[in-house]
Amino acid sequence: MDKLKFETPDLVDENIEKIGALFPSAVTEIRGSDGRVKKGINFAVLRQLLSHDAADGDECYTFTWVGKKAAMAEAARPITKTLRPVPEESRSWDTTKNLYLEGDNLEVLKLLQESYLGKVKMIYIDPPYNKGKDFIYPDRFQMDQPEYDICSGYFDEDGNINYARENSTQSGKYHSDWCSMIYSRLALARTLLKEDGVIFISIDDSELSDLLQIGQELFGNECYLACFPRVTKRAGKTTQAIANNHDYVLAFSKTTNPTLYLPSHTDDGFRFEDEFVQERGKYKLNQTLDYDSLQYSASLDYPIEIEGETFYPGQSYENYLQRKAGHHARADWAWRWSKELFEFGYQNGFIVVKKYGDHARIYTKTYQNARIVKNGSSFEIEYFQRHKAISTLELLENKFSNDNAKKNLVETLQSSVFDYSKPVSLLYTLCQFATTGDDIVLDFFSGSATTAHAVMQLNAQDGGHRRFIMVQLPTPCGEKTEAFKAGFQNICQIGKARIRRAGDRIVQADPAAAQDLDIGFRVFRVDESNMKPVYFQPEEYTQEGILDLVSNIKEDRTDLDLLYACLLDFGMGLDLPHSSIQLEGCTVHCVDGGALMACFCPNLPPRVVEYIAQQHPVRAVFRDSAFSSDAAKINGAELFNYISPDTKVRVL
Repeated sequence: MDKLKFETPDLVDENIEKIGALFPSAVTEIRGSDGRVKKGINFAVLRQLLSHDAADGDECYTFTWVGKKAAMAEAARPITKTLRPVPEESRSWDTTKNLYLEGDNLEVLKLLQESYLGKVKMIYIDPPYNKGKDFIYPDRFQMDQPEYDICSGYFDEDGNINYARENSTQSGKYHSDWCSMIYSRLALARTLLKEDGVIFISIDDSELSDLLQIGQELFGNECYLACFPRVTKRAGKTTQAIANNHDYVLAFSKTTNPTLYLPSHTDDGFRFEDEFVQERGKYKLNQTLDYDSLQYSASLDYPIEIEGETFYPGQSYENYLQRKAGHHARADWAWRWSKELFEFGYQNGFIVVKKYGDHARIYTKTYQNARIVKNGSSFEIEYFQRHKAISTLELLENKFSNDNAKKNLVETLQSSVFDYSKPVSLLYTLCQFATTGDDIVLDFFSGSATTAHAVMQLNAQDGGHRRFIMVQLPTPCGEKTEAFKAGFQNICQIGKARIRRAGDRIVQADPAAAQDLDIGFRVFRVDESNMKPVYFQPEEYTQEGILDLVSNIKEDRTDLDLLYACLLDFGMGLDLPHSSIQLEGCTVHCVDGGALMACFCPNLPPRVVEYIAQQHPVRAVFRDSAFSSDAAKINGAELFNYISPDTKVRVL
């Protein structure tokens, strides 16, 4: 029985394997910092394989800053933390497909790498705008952790995160810190997107140019979709010469073929085309017109009877003379459609006659959802959905402004408890552009959870089953803030309360439409590993701690803690259905109908092992210490080999 690793993927090792598959000659052996020999890349060889000319030195176009290399390394560095379930703060735990994850989003993105790799259709983030007072997440950009923590001010004297730290504009790393913070997160976020997925990022002028270059580097120039200006407020009183009333939403795609759902025209709308007749030749005074030279088709020369009047296309010189003499005559025109097509179009509403005093004109109508097509010798109407392109000016209406965002919060929470939140209409519209069905929407700077609100609202509107994943650091609310006065201790409390109340309001507004609406969410919280340090660094374990080897699992961890850590390690979704039964004093867990079965009983009865094997699960997990001896462990493995040989059996 193999052990679970309980560690996020080492992206460097994975990338080396990928490069080695393409360029074997670029892979070599190097000695790591621990003295062990391992695979590495010979970059000189790789450079030669990838370029006719060396791209080195000052002439190489690049965008960089102090700490960029460290940010790249940080994105690839594995962690041993876990996500612990918090059912008591969740809603509809047993049935919901939505997630609310509390913790540093860099760690959360790493923890989601295997379970949600390539599964997210849309990401939206509203990161700090780097105004000089925004909290910048405490990443390790270039120094050793203790040195960086002290020098940067990210932590106070007691070792706690300093949420009040200012990223001063006088700091030499004012932009560098922000770039490093966003770079590592976007690098990880990109891997979670589906191949046709998109990411939307809100930003203002302070970091727009930097974010644009970072996004183009990580996603590729060809995957840059648009920069949408967004109205932030109506023009008002200001002491500035220019009132800044907008910010931006940048859009990038995972690949060059994103799936977007374009706005639809109304079903019954139409527009008038040109007049039904077309000019075939012009008369000049006293000029004789050669009838044959115009090459008229006989099928386009026929009279039309409409509302008691006769209309002719007309094309003869005699008619010209009659018209010049003041008589009603056929003009020098020809019908565009054949008589058969005209009659079908007129009977089915594709022709309209518009009268102007003593004369009339005939027009065709182009519908936004229907057209005439020929089927053999007859005609029929073909219905379709006509779309229009998404305009980069789409977000300039006042409904997308910050004023509207405040109204949303007041309506839902009875107080404007969050500064700089985005309106529901903004996220609703972006979700319309990029998602449908049961697509997953991720927001890893979720703030007041506007994105979750919008996803539920859109699902109620169009019957979709989109799922949301909200990620938020539990930043404390200052004692003087409206949020604190309203009873919220941290931002996560605001987000969870908003989801609950917004869900209730949506259901109350239209109970029939919201009958199958998922307004629940499972809460998970980032924490240290469930395993004792010996699980990862046995060489560092002291002799005094030998007695602790009776179990390598921390004493305060529950069955649910262990179960969901296993789901992450196996790369399974955190929203999968879960049930349990009691058997011989042990709890047996079953996830997703047998995709995983587990029992974490410290003294495992053989009957329990046999029962799980008889269910033929895809995966089975037990405590390593649950088997009384090596012989008992071997017997358990053999039992699975006999009853359910295809089951992957692991221990922790």
